[in-house]
Amino acid sequence: VQLQASGGGLVQAGDSLRLSCAASGRTFDSVNMGWFRQAPGKEREFVAAIKWSGASTYYADSVKDRFTIFRDNAKKVVALQMNSLKPEDTAIYYCAADRYYFSTYPHEYEYWGQGTKVTVSS
Repeated sequence: VQLQASGGGLVQAGDSLRLSCAASGRTFDSVNMGWFRQAPGKEREFVAAIKWSGASTYYADSVKDRFTIFRDNAKKVVALQMNSLKPEDTAIYYCAADRYYFSTYPHEYEYWGQGTKVTVSS
């Protein structure tokens, strides 16, 4: 699975932004997907995950009720709708895929996109 993230940009606090991750390969509908982020000087952290079927999702406490992850297996896309953005959401956001785990741990994901930068100004 090859992943290409897009949709990042510079926004103000309180704004919304939607990130997309386009996948190639025939196995997209059988992989679990996750979004992670990494701020300057910090470790990569879990943001959200969605099972291969879309039936289950999971969020980090810091984004719960503000972010929504969803996927379209026919289009091979997973998206992250981010509302009520805060300056602390500033980071490079990465999408990732894994065939076996529905996980919050980066090391359990096999495939990674290149990242898209999100900057939230106060």
